[in-house]
Amino acid sequence: MEYMSAPQAAEKWDISERRVQILCSKKRILCASKLGYMWLIPKDAEKSMNKRRKLIRI
Repeated sequence: MEYMSAPQAAEKWDISERRVQILCSKKRILCASKLGYMWLIPKDAEKSMNKRRKLIRI
C-alpha cells in the first residue's frame, strides 16, 4: 500500500495541513496511522465529508 503525508493530502484535497491532521486524529480518515510525528495516509483514501452538511432532498 502506498502512503502520502499530511501536506500531500492537504494539497490533493485543497484543505490545510492542520485540518488533515485533525481529521486523522479524530479517525475520520480511514487507515491513517501515525509514525512519530507524521501521519501516513493511504493514497487512495477519500476526504472525510463534513458531518454538519445537510442533504438536500428534491
